[in-house]
Amino acid sequence: MKTFAINKRANYDYEILEKIESGLVLAGYEVKSIKTGHLSLKGAYVTIKDNEAYLTNANIPAYQPLNMPDSYDSERSRKVLIHKRQLKSLIGKIKQKGLTLVPIKVYSKHGLIKLEFGVGKGKRKIDKRENIRKREDEVKMRRMLRNRK
Repeated sequence: MKTFAINKRANYDYEILEKIESGLVLAGYEVKSIKTGHLSLKGAYVTIKDNEAYLTNANIPAYQPLNMPDSYDSERSRKVLIHKRQLKSLIGKIKQKGLTLVPIKVYSKHGLIKLEFGVGKGKRKIDKRENIRKREDEVKMRRMLRNRK
């Protein structure tokens, strides 16, 4: 399983309640571009329109810029392939206040490109500081235990 892109801000800005694996509808040149590592999930999110999910604002630059069609948009919405029952469940969860669908990573599984996204609840500034403080305390504890030996 090779990882092509990770959304580093997802775990920092959101508390991920549930993770979902899905496929993406891509053109051939987009697949080539992703497999060479040209993908950015920065600022991307998953939306639901007409009972279908779409990955919005993910940037997939042209694989060969000179050979691309003039109408190619690197930030177009791409359809996310998930089961109907999962989609209905997500629609119900999103209607709750403060929940959103956040892309976490894009990776390869059995030769197919998969998207992992999560149902996330936005963190407040104080929650982010608390997580940073916990992480720093754990590092200090490990250092103290290591120096004690």
